[in-house]
Amino acid sequence: MLITFEGIEGCGKSTQVELLYTYLTQKGRAVVKTREPGGTPFGEALRKVCLTKNMTVFPLPELLTFMAIRAQHVEEVIMPALEKRQIVLCDRFIDATYAYQGYGRGVDLGVIQTLNRLATKGIRPHLTVLLDCAAGVGLKRKAGHHPSLDRFEKEALSFHRKIRNAYTKLAKEDPKRFFVVDANGDVEAIHQTIREKVDSLLKDHGIR
Repeated sequence: MLITFEGIEGCGKSTQVELLYTYLTQKGRAVVKTREPGGTPFGEALRKVCLTKNMTVFPLPELLTFMAIRAQHVEEVIMPALEKRQIVLCDRFIDATYAYQGYGRGVDLGVIQTLNRLATKGIRPHLTVLLDCAAGVGLKRKAGHHPSLDRFEKEALSFHRKIRNAYTKLAKEDPKRFFVVDANGDVEAIHQTIREKVDSLLKDHGIR
């Protein structure tokens, strides 16, 4: 089962992935925790390049680099885990590309759809948890925890607002897959909401 986490910078994705991973592993479930960009030695090496601040990267090469990372990630990590019937928790996946490179950078969504299909071999998340908060709130949190911002985090507030709007649109277009969670609340309360949803999903799929 593939469960992905999405949202703007500073929404709390990584924290919630970690909490859910701990919860599921303590219940004895086989879980793989991973992320994009990254997830493999190849992907992590390219991640460092892609997130380097003050580097000029045009939209198309940015997209193609992320797709190369994803293709390697699917082949090396995600697909083998799913074949072993493990639960995969992924911090960002296909929807991040539509939000950032599509709606954010203006790359044609049809191009992204085609490349996503190739890179993922048709694999889609069973559940996508969208942690939603205002762009200004997320950036303030991010700056508080990580004063040295990366190339995406340094983008203007207007860019991050576009990303949030994009995620909202994606969630409305696929309500069965997306689970939208208010990310403004208490971290533990948010975790409780997510784990109840995941427990229900696992039960529906016969995973005890």
